[in-house]
Order: sequence, then structure tokens, then C-alpha cells
Amino acid sequence: MSELKTLFKRVEYDLEGLLHFIDLGDIALPDIQRPFVWTNAKVRDLFDSMYRGFPVGYFLFWESESEAGVKQIGVSAKQFKKASRLVVDGQQRLTSLYAVFRGQKVLDANFKERQIEIAFRPRDGKFEVTDAAIRRDVEWIPNISDLWSSRKSSYTLVKDFLGLLKSKVDLPDADEEVIAHNLDRLFDLRKYPFTALEIASSVDEEQVADIFVRINSKGVPLNQADFILTLLSVFWEEGRRDLETFCHSARTSAKIDGKASSFNHLIDPDPDQLLRVSIAYGFGRGRLKSVYQILRGKDAETGEFSDEKREAQFQVLKDAQAEVLNLTNWHQFLSAIVGAGFRSAEMISSNNALLYAYAFYLLGRKRYGVPEHVLQKLIGRWFFATSLTGRYTSSPESVMDGDLARFRSITTADGFCAVLDGIIESNLTSDYWQITLPSKLDSSSARNPELFCYIASQNLLGTHVLFSHKTIRDLIDPALQTKKKPLERHHLFPRAFLEASGIVDLRHINQMANFALLEWPDNIGIGDDAPDVYVPQVLSRLDGDVARKMMQDHALPEGWHKMVYDDFLTARRSLMAAVIKKGFEALS
Repeated sequence: MSELKTLFKRVEYDLEGLLHFIDLGDIALPDIQRPFVWTNAKVRDLFDSMYRGFPVGYFLFWESESEAGVKQIGVSAKQFKKASRLVVDGQQRLTSLYAVFRGQKVLDANFKERQIEIAFRPRDGKFEVTDAAIRRDVEWIPNISDLWSSRKSSYTLVKDFLGLLKSKVDLPDADEEVIAHNLDRLFDLRKYPFTALEIASSVDEEQVADIFVRINSKGVPLNQADFILTLLSVFWEEGRRDLETFCHSARTSAKIDGKASSFNHLIDPDPDQLLRVSIAYGFGRGRLKSVYQILRGKDAETGEFSDEKREAQFQVLKDAQAEVLNLTNWHQFLSAIVGAGFRSAEMISSNNALLYAYAFYLLGRKRYGVPEHVLQKLIGRWFFATSLTGRYTSSPESVMDGDLARFRSITTADGFCAVLDGIIESNLTSDYWQITLPSKLDSSSARNPELFCYIASQNLLGTHVLFSHKTIRDLIDPALQTKKKPLERHHLFPRAFLEASGIVDLRHINQMANFALLEWPDNIGIGDDAPDVYVPQVLSRLDGDVARKMMQDHALPEGWHKMVYDDFLTARRSLMAAVIKKGFEALS
């Protein structure tokens, strides 16, 4: 009878031993794992479970001989540059423990250093996330990291805490004994036992990723973008680092050390999102699954892998990524989106639509030589149309793959433009404008793409804020840093008025067609007055022709303030659709 062979072995650790190996850099985090995303409350619960002696799960390590693609836990320098064990499962737990026991900051999903502070109350053995009240309460140790970083003996720490507590409150002998006992239990967490399953070094990256997916079914499953990012880390670490730096600077400030950066007001991109742009631009593919195999050097005919093919395909990716991360390309593209009326991230309903539009911008600019003034409006129209119709909402990879396939026989700038315009025209038909769009405006969603395109159209058309001489596009400028947002969504038929009329369904009250953008002082001033009360009062401030144009620009039917509410909604939806169409046509 043959013996069952496994790809792993079982190893026992105590917590102090694990922390020691992390200190040395012998245990590190591979790139197929996720950034540190746990909340402080979850870290608190982990410590509470360990303190009570509950099991908190095992770790899965990978004995790896690869130096590339490794992120060390914490932000301090390590003695070993090459980790022999990588954390495949258990990163959040191990990073939490290391951060608290060593007082180390960690890097979160936004590339920012973060300090985790957990408090402990020795009187009853309670853990809590540190806050201002706890810091003022002598009963609490506000940051248990200080216990281990102080290098003091447990005897000295217990004595010091009891001395401080007795100087503030009366402390019976029985309570003193309980506190000393609970503190000793806290110190003993260093001896908490863990089991690790260590995968053999002979197992490759793809198998390890597959193992992660199988055992981590409750977590976020890895996708093809994660696999490709792992390949970048192994075979092109600089490229992975460039992606992360670009994404980091997009979230921080307009200039770093006086130099231009990727910072913008439309999107905080993630590495996997920009990778999709590079794949679309470089390989003409929307689906990433086949590209993963290509980048591994797989021959489509023989199915065999070779270093030469892998290096050649990686060169294609390197060239594509250089264009994707080029700041001139990036900001010129974003200017096309702003030029289409979308001025802030709050108006972007689909990051897929935005990033795929970037891929088409690069194709038009670099591969087909479309003149910039033509490309700017074309990409603005494309993003407007794909956002409005939700083109990349369902099965985005498949849809993008189909869109890219249309260009395989295209060789000219005119041909490129014709393909995109053809897709737009086939979707934005007269029936769409007159029937489909008004029906889609029958919604109470605050993040409806039709609503964002309506506001974008008002920006394009230079529409004034309702009852104001200022334009919407000026007050919606994300560069304005005000204590209170200059614009507010105003119920044209106020909620209190509708409820008094017997309309109490919030979806009915909060219909898109019942909202307009007002300056906040006007919104407060109107309050809950009925439309036929406040509208004549406000319009009396305006010239007659100005008032009529303002009503038209805001898709308000003539005499709307005297209409039955449901009749008003129906009429305004059609007028809003007409405003969206007019705004879109301004991009032609």
C-alpha cells in the first residue's frame, strides 16, 4: 500500500517564535495576498480570543526560494533580504499580532502607514480599541504595545501599574490579586501556540494561488489580475513597484517633491485596474485569463512553456505599461473626461468605463495617431455613452474583449474613430433617448449613471444653479475646499409637503426627477414650503427671460409648481432626457 504524499508539512510554533522569524525577515508576505485591511475592532477581537484560550486558526506558509515579489511585514528594515517562508493564509492575523506586539506600523490598502492601538483593562480582562476616554481612564492600559516595547520585566510592569492605580483609587487586596493575575495572562500571550502548514518549495506560484483560493473560501477570491500581478512580482518586480507608486501618488497630492504626479479628482486607481489598461492596450485583450498563460511563456500550439516566450511577452507588457503610467498620457486622458462634464469622482458611476476609456485613448493616441483635438472629444463622447448605457456593468471583460476585437483589422485614425462612433450610434438610438432613458430616470438611486450624465450635461451647457447666477460647473469644482458643500440636492416638492399630501414612500419622494442642485443657503431658505408658495417668491428675484431659460435648463415643465406630483415626475423625466441628449450632442 503506497503512502499518501502531501505538498505540505505540519510545524508547531509559539507566538514569540513567529515574531522572531518576522523580525529577522525570515517570514514574509507574498504578493498574491491582500493588503492589511482589518479594522482595529477585529484586531481587538483576535486578542480577546487568544486571551480566553480560544483557537484562532492555523497559518499556511510556503517555503519559497524566490527573492522577488515579497513584501515584508511591518515597515522596519529586516536582517534577511530573502525570506524562506512566505505567508499564504493568515496574513491579517499575523500582521495584527506583529504590529501590536512590536509596536510596528503597517501599510494599509491606501499605501499609508498605520498604527494599531489596543487597550486592556486588567480589572476584568477586557480589550478595547483605544480612544480618548480610555486614555484618560487610569483603569486602562491604553496601548498594550507599550508593555512589550518597554523591555521591562512582567514583575516590574505589574508593580508599576498597581502603584499608579492605587494612587488614584482605593484598591482592595482581592482586586489587586485579580489585576496581577490578568496581567500575567496578558504577558503569557507570547507563548500562545500556533500550527502552521508549510507548503514545499517545489510547488509553483500558480499552485500556491490555487491552494489559497480553495482554503480561503470565506475571503475575497483571487482573480486573474492577482495572478498576473504575482507574475510581475516574480519576473518584473520593478514594474509592480511602479504600479504601486503610481497608485499611491494618485491618492496623495498634486506634486511630490515639486514634481508632477498622478494625483487627480476622478479616480484613485488600484494596481490591478491599471494592469487591465495595460493588457487591453498592449495585447488587445479584455479577458485576462489567456494573458496570464501568455505571460508565463505558454506556446498556444504546443502548450509548453519557455523562458524566451515569457520574456518576449513581458516586453510587450513593459512597453504598454510605460504608456499607461506616462503622466502626459494620463492627464490628457483625464482632461477629456473633465471636458465631457465629469468633474469629480462623485460623478463616476463606473471605474470600468473610465479605465477602459483610457485604454481606447491610448490606442487612438499612440497606435492610430488620432489628432489630439479630435481624440479629446471622441473619448469624452465614448465615456459619456458607455457610462450612460452601463456598457461595462455586466461581464465587463467579455464586453471589452469584443470591443477590442473590432480593431484588429483597423489601420487608420479614421477607421478607429468610425468604430467607436459606430458603437455609440448603435446604442444611443432615437428610441433610447425618447423611451429607454426616461424610463431609467424613474429611480431614487443617488448613484445613478443617468443622474451623473444629467449633471455632466448641465456642466457642458453652462447651466446656472437653480435660482442662482453661478454656474453648476463652477460650484461642483472638486478643488473647492469648503466646510460645507456649496451645492445641495433639493427636493423640488419638499418631503414634508408630500407626506402631508399622503405620499410617504421614500422611493416615491426621492425620485431623481424631484431633485435639483441648489446653493445651500437657498435650500435652507425654502425649507418645507409647497412649490406653489416658494417658487413665485424665488422667481420674483429674477428677470422673466432669465427665469424661463433657467426652468428649461433644469428640465422643469412650464407651471411645474402647480402640477400634480406624479404628472410632474413623468413630464420632467422626458425633459431631463432631452437635456442629457443636448449635453451629449455638445461633444459632437
